[in-house]
Amino acid sequence: MGRTVVVLGGGISGLAASYHLSRAPCPPKVVLVESSERLGGWIRSVRGPNGAIFELGPRGIRPAGALGARTLLLVSELGLDSEVLPVRGDHPAAQNRFLYVGGALHALPTGLRGLLRPSPPFSKPLFWAGLRELTKPRGKEPDETVHSFAQRRLGPEVASLAMDSLCRGVFAGNSRELSIRSCFPSLFQAEQTHRSILLGLLLGAGRTPQPDSALIRQALAERWSQWSLRGGLEMLPQALETHLTSRGVSVLRGQPVCGLSLQAEGRWKVSLRDSSLEADHVISAIPASVLSELLPAEAAPLARALSAITAVSVAVVNLQYQGAHLPVQVMLGGSWLQTLEASGCVLSQELFQQRAQEAAATQLGLKEMPSHCLVHLHKNCIPQYTLGHWQKLESARQFLTAHRLPLTLAGASYEGVAVNDCIESGRQAAVSVLG
Repeated sequence: MGRTVVVLGGGISGLAASYHLSRAPCPPKVVLVESSERLGGWIRSVRGPNGAIFELGPRGIRPAGALGARTLLLVSELGLDSEVLPVRGDHPAAQNRFLYVGGALHALPTGLRGLLRPSPPFSKPLFWAGLRELTKPRGKEPDETVHSFAQRRLGPEVASLAMDSLCRGVFAGNSRELSIRSCFPSLFQAEQTHRSILLGLLLGAGRTPQPDSALIRQALAERWSQWSLRGGLEMLPQALETHLTSRGVSVLRGQPVCGLSLQAEGRWKVSLRDSSLEADHVISAIPASVLSELLPAEAAPLARALSAITAVSVAVVNLQYQGAHLPVQVMLGGSWLQTLEASGCVLSQELFQQRAQEAAATQLGLKEMPSHCLVHLHKNCIPQYTLGHWQKLESARQFLTAHRLPLTLAGASYEGVAVNDCIESGRQAAVSVLG
């Protein structure tokens, strides 16, 4: 009788893990368990009254690097090539990036000329920050906050303006708390290996082998900055679900897991609300803090490590304005939302809509009332890789190895919060289980 693998969580990580398990030459029996009634996690697309797509979560995926290429390969395998909507490198959206500082929008410098002249909000040409970076010695600490790392290597302005904004945009987090080693591992490794970020990124580029497909070659040739799908990004988890069903994967919706216990023969008992499953191996693609509450008493050290991986909430507000082709997406989170949550304030749709409209009016000049608005609050959706995050992961790995637990961790809680990272974590979890 073949093995049974239970995958916890029907977000993009759990879907990817199930997908790669189901495509093995001799696939195990796969059961995907999702607590809610829908799959896809916080990838969710809704069509507005005039036909516009409102993304309630991520609105685009970057094709860069090996992980970006693997996601495009997955898209091709699912037959979605004709649905891809790319942002090509010559498109204004790909060429223009802005920082909102001091009550004004500032275009980020591009090209060599932009680096050689002062570009507000920076007081000096960014060329000098690059020159400073090349002369700085290698850091000696095993980890460092993003802000400290950027200030040490690139100067206080780049740290406070650019890196802080990047951390808020990607992690809805604070650069003075987040870990450079875990949030931006390529920058950390570049310094460790080559003593310089710039040298490391330059000399280390192109060494990772990438998959190949017609879609990947097109993305490279046209220098895509990101892409989406014609019917919204939710087409991706929907196509994965269809594929899994065709491959005989059992998909259980509306089945929250109540607990995990180890049986005498080393198998898992997965307790659900009204029933239970037995599994030879479990892949957990649910948040680390949620998993920590499901583990048995004998896995208490693992539970402690996982419970320390926290996450923050983000509200996504889509505003449709009369005459505009695309809705404006405003993401609200960070310390502002954390303060509201801690104070016990009622987090109403009206509050988020008002704050989003104020941001659109102030930063984009959109002062009229939107013709349509859609608000969605994602509770605890973005894990925070704070200083020392790598040690939590190491503790978890050591416990799993020492006790030979048939449990594999996947998802955004561990080594990347982007869609590409989550898909790759699911793939790697499947590869680990399949041996």
